[in-house]
Amino acid sequence: MTTINHAYDKLVSGYLFPEINRRVKEFQKNNPSAEILKLGIGNTTQPLAEFVVSAMKNGVNKLSDEKTYTGYGDEQGDTRLRQAIVEYYKNLGVEIQDDEVFVSDGAKCDVANIQSIFSQDSKVAVQDPVYPVYVDTNVIAGRTGKALENGGFEGIIYMPCTEENNFFPDLPKEKADLIYLCSPNNPTGATATKDQLKKFVDYARKNKSIIIFDAAYNEFISDSDLPKSIYLIEGAKECAIEINSLSKSAGFTGVRLGWTIVPKSTVCENIEEGKLNSMWNRRQTTMFNGASNIAQEGGIASLSPEGMRQNKEIIDYYMENARILKQCLEEKKLSFVGGDNSPYLWVKTPNNMKSWDFFDKLLKEAHVVCTPGSGFGKSGEGFIRLSAFGNKANLKKAAESIKKNMKI
Repeated sequence: MTTINHAYDKLVSGYLFPEINRRVKEFQKNNPSAEILKLGIGNTTQPLAEFVVSAMKNGVNKLSDEKTYTGYGDEQGDTRLRQAIVEYYKNLGVEIQDDEVFVSDGAKCDVANIQSIFSQDSKVAVQDPVYPVYVDTNVIAGRTGKALENGGFEGIIYMPCTEENNFFPDLPKEKADLIYLCSPNNPTGATATKDQLKKFVDYARKNKSIIIFDAAYNEFISDSDLPKSIYLIEGAKECAIEINSLSKSAGFTGVRLGWTIVPKSTVCENIEEGKLNSMWNRRQTTMFNGASNIAQEGGIASLSPEGMRQNKEIIDYYMENARILKQCLEEKKLSFVGGDNSPYLWVKTPNNMKSWDFFDKLLKEAHVVCTPGSGFGKSGEGFIRLSAFGNKANLKKAAESIKKNMKI
C-alpha cells in the first residue's frame, strides 16, 4: 500500500513571508500613492562582478565548441574549484584537503541534505531564533514530535539567543547529537567569537556530537578577531562539518553554488575516522550529478585574487548600507545588534511592542517593510530584522523616512 510521509503534515504552512506580502498588498490598496520601501529582503541585488561574469561567459563559450565541450563532471566538484576552495581556507589559516571538499548547488541544499547521513533518532539542537531550514528538514526526516503552539516542535532542543546571552546560545543542558550553528547569524546578525565557538567544540568532542556550521555570511566579517571558519577553533575538525556558499559573498543567489567541508577526522558515536567523509561522498555521488559547469567557472573566478577583490567591493556596498541603517537606528534610539560584521540588523521593538505590531507601525508611518522576528522562532518575539541587501538609493529613502516619520 502506497502511503505518504506524514511528517510533512507537521510542518506549519509558510506563514511569515506570505503574511508580510498580504499586509503590504492591503496597505498598498488603501494607500495607492505610497512608495513602499523594502528592508526585509534577504536576497542580493547588485550585479555580479565583471571578472566573474567574464569567466562564466567563457564557460558558456567552451560548451559551444566540440573541442572544449564538457558534460558530466565530478560529483564532488571541478578539481580546479575544489583546489581554489582549499587555497581559500589556507588563506584563512585552515588546512584542508581537496577530497574533504564537496561542491554543491548551494548551502541551503547541503544544510537540508547533510542530516541524511545521521540516524533518525539523532537529537537536534538549534539556535532560537533560527533559519527555518534547520528545523523543517529534520521534521521531514521524522526526528520530531508534533508542532507546538509556540511554533516549535517536540523533540527539538531550542537554544535561546537573547539580550542576556548576547544573542549567542548557552550550551544545551541535555545531550544533543546534531547542533546547528550559524555565524554571522541569520536572522540576528550576531557573530560568534572564538571563545563562544570553543565551548561548543569542547561540548561536541566530549559528547561525540556533530556541529553543522553554516558560514554562508562569513565574508561579511571585517573584525580580524572573529573567526570566518569554525576550523580556526582547536579540535573543530574532530566534530564539525562546515557549509558555505557564494550566494551572499559573490551574489550567486540565482547562480547557485556552494560547498560542504567534511574533514576525514570528523567522527561521531562508534565510527572510525573517514567514515562521515565517505558517507557524504556516497550520498553526493548517488543523488547529485554535480553543480553547473558554468557556475563552477564563476566560482573559480570568484575565489581568485581578482575575483575576491571585486566581490569585496560589492560586500562593501552592502556594508555601507548597513552603516546607514545603523546610523538611522541610533538616531531613533532603537536598540539593535548586527550590521558590523553582518548584513542583517536585529532591532528590539520599542515599548515592548510585539514584532507584528511594530511591523504594522513601520509600514503605516514610514512605508518601510521589515521582517518580524517572531517568524524565526519564539525568542524572536519583540524584534524585527532589517537587511542591508538592496539598492542604496532606496535604502537611504527608507532610513530618512524612518527618521522623519516613525514616532517612538
